Amino acid sequence: MENPMEMFDVIVIGAGIMGSCTAYQTSKRNQKTLLLEQFDFLHHRGSSHGESRTIRATYPEEYYPKMALKSETLWREAEEQIGYKVYFKTSQFDMGPSDNRALQAVISSCQKNSIPVRVLDPISVFQEFDGLIQLPEDWVGVVTEHGGVIKPTKAVSMFQTLAVKNGAFLKDNMEVVEIIKKKDDELSGGGVLVSVKSGEKFWGKKCVVTVGPWMKKLVKTVTSGVVLPIQPLETTVIYWKIKQGFESKFTIGNGFPTFASYGEPYIYGTPSLEFPGLIKIPMHGGRPCEPADRTWAPTLTLDPLKQWIQERFGGLVDSTKPVMTQSCMYSVTPDEDYVIDFLGGEFGEDVVIAGGFSGHGFKMGPIVGKVLADLVIEGEAKDVELMHFRIERFEKNLKGNLKNFDDQVSSAH
Repeated sequence: MENPMEMFDVIVIGAGIMGSCTAYQTSKRNQKTLLLEQFDFLHHRGSSHGESRTIRATYPEEYYPKMALKSETLWREAEEQIGYKVYFKTSQFDMGPSDNRALQAVISSCQKNSIPVRVLDPISVFQEFDGLIQLPEDWVGVVTEHGGVIKPTKAVSMFQTLAVKNGAFLKDNMEVVEIIKKKDDELSGGGVLVSVKSGEKFWGKKCVVTVGPWMKKLVKTVTSGVVLPIQPLETTVIYWKIKQGFESKFTIGNGFPTFASYGEPYIYGTPSLEFPGLIKIPMHGGRPCEPADRTWAPTLTLDPLKQWIQERFGGLVDSTKPVMTQSCMYSVTPDEDYVIDFLGGEFGEDVVIAGGFSGHGFKMGPIVGKVLADLVIEGEAKDVELMHFRIERFEKNLKGNLKNFDDQVSSAH
């Protein structure tokens, strides 16, 4: 690395889960890979830090479950290579009013994707989970086996370590300020020149941009005006105290599931794992902001969440006030679908972007990394149909992909 003008096959910008998985995949395929991060590795300013994320295959949209299943397999493969666990498996439990269109779409989506699903009435739910979860009479519960918790910071570190083992170069505190397309006569085979704030420059035959909440700003800068409809949101992860004597009941070891509650508000959570005696139960959504304009404080009123906790868990979780909150970022598109595409324009297929994961992308990191590697190496995705993730969908409709359920909301963490 003494020569800053050294040529790389692939330069990956952004070392969260997507960029780290991409660097792992490209280096695994003998591509000389450089992974750049604007802050310290494993920082807390974006969307890839913290203690837990949900993995699940229950989506109203029919195009996500297969991605989740493929990603689940890739999580396991990476764990085998590194020698330790980042994925702790349990079942997934979705719940909501029986007439909720999004929840009905989840059931249909599972069936069409050949994912075994059990639909339970409130009494059956009470029996299934030893009386820990109580549903109103007009609600249903949906149980699938593809659930679990991923340790995010540990997972990002795992993929970075595997990338280094494959020969990748990793550099942090490298804020990218410019990406310039070079013509064939200026550089053999074309490629791009990536410049960072410190003045260093790096050549790459191909470039992948996975910068999370900074995607809109960076793309607008390097393209002289292209604006992606990706809105950063500040959201809050919330932990609650389990009543004394019931702590073990809400653990994976006791069979407690990862869960999501459809309706307003949309609520999700994970079993007690990272902090003994605490359970993570936040709400989906947050405050629109720029990454540099964060309050690091709770962004939503907690009254609806407190009521939900009291009613669903029968007083076994203290709903009076949370015991811990953590700030996190979403990068949300109008349709809450991802953006995975060639940047196009003057960059053609030399630059690939991946962003707008809308709070439900972490679980997909391994498969997204594989897709991005396919795009820069092969020129096309091998495992995932990208029709729903193209930039051009917003040219046809500012709201993006049309959904056939108006109460749909994607999951998070």
